[in-house]
Amino acid sequence: MPDTATMTLPELFTDADGRARWRERVLPLAEGSPASRLTALAPSGGSQWRRSPAGFASQFHCTTTPQWLVVLRGRMEIGLQDGSRRVFGPGECFYSNDTLPPGATFDATLHGHCSRALGDDGLETLFVRD
Repeated sequence: MPDTATMTLPELFTDADGRARWRERVLPLAEGSPASRLTALAPSGGSQWRRSPAGFASQFHCTTTPQWLVVLRGRMEIGLQDGSRRVFGPGECFYSNDTLPPGATFDATLHGHCSRALGDDGLETLFVRD
């Protein structure tokens, strides 16, 4: 049975060496009722919907503003500089927080992540900024 006091979701972050990596982000479920646990209400800097066609692929880049990314339709692959890849499908999300380190100049061989749509359906996502 899952822990009812917390929710654990993926977070893409910039490590001390400037490289993007994955870690687990633990969210306390301290509000609501035993039948419906909630996190504290988080402020938001706005949201955006995005539709990307089949075949969409980005170059390596950093997240400019930390944000939650929720896949609504299709499948999205996130690739890191170390060659690892992670796929997210409908209803899955992650916290995108791999910002450029302070004072750094972007280096496409060191920083950030790339993304692409998998399959023939294209991709629909929702971004919710901090």
